Amino acid sequence: MCHVIVTCRSMLWTLLSIVVAFAELIAFMSADWLIGKAKPSSSEEGDDRTGGSQEPYRPTLGIYGRCTRISHMQFSRRDTLCGPYAENFSEIASGFWQATAIFLAMGIMILCTVAFVSVFTMCVQSIMKKSIFNVCGLLQGIAGLFLILGLILYPAGWGCQKAISYCGPYASAYKLGDCSLGWAFYTAIGGTVLTFICAVFSAQAEIATSSDKVQEEIEEGKNLICLL
Repeated sequence: MCHVIVTCRSMLWTLLSIVVAFAELIAFMSADWLIGKAKPSSSEEGDDRTGGSQEPYRPTLGIYGRCTRISHMQFSRRDTLCGPYAENFSEIASGFWQATAIFLAMGIMILCTVAFVSVFTMCVQSIMKKSIFNVCGLLQGIAGLFLILGLILYPAGWGCQKAISYCGPYASAYKLGDCSLGWAFYTAIGGTVLTFICAVFSAQAEIATSSDKVQEEIEEGKNLICLL
């Protein structure tokens, strides 16, 4: 018989696991890892003649994507164009970024799998006599290691030609040059920290769902058990 067990700690772990997976996925897909040096609009001369104001913009560069501004001379309008600069894996700008993409993708796949499984832990707490919470916590720890490896390797690619075109000639491995770090990089770091917190907290979720109070309510014949 399936017993639906919901506790404060298990629900918090489930929600946090889902949030971490989505945060890492969004960061990985974003082009806002590096914010390039300010560049004037390509219609700068036209603006000078018409007395328009100059509004420099800062293009952004991700692991495999980028955002830049395209000026429309006819309508004096500027649009920001975002999309992948690499059509396939081999076209990613740096070998270090290729390794980063691999490690982050592996970590995110594990986190998404755990997030999916965590939803069902309300009904199924163990499989083959092993706690799902402990197994998921172990997987989250492994995913965190993959994420750390990816984040360590990422700055080593700042010396590639693509990064130099955005960050200036002084950019090199672990040196930003004229660039600054975007929100996606910080989100990936925050998600990695939360991944390890989830891995540790999974043990608390397991303890909460196998506590004496839960066992007492199961013995009383209750199928829906909610505990704070």
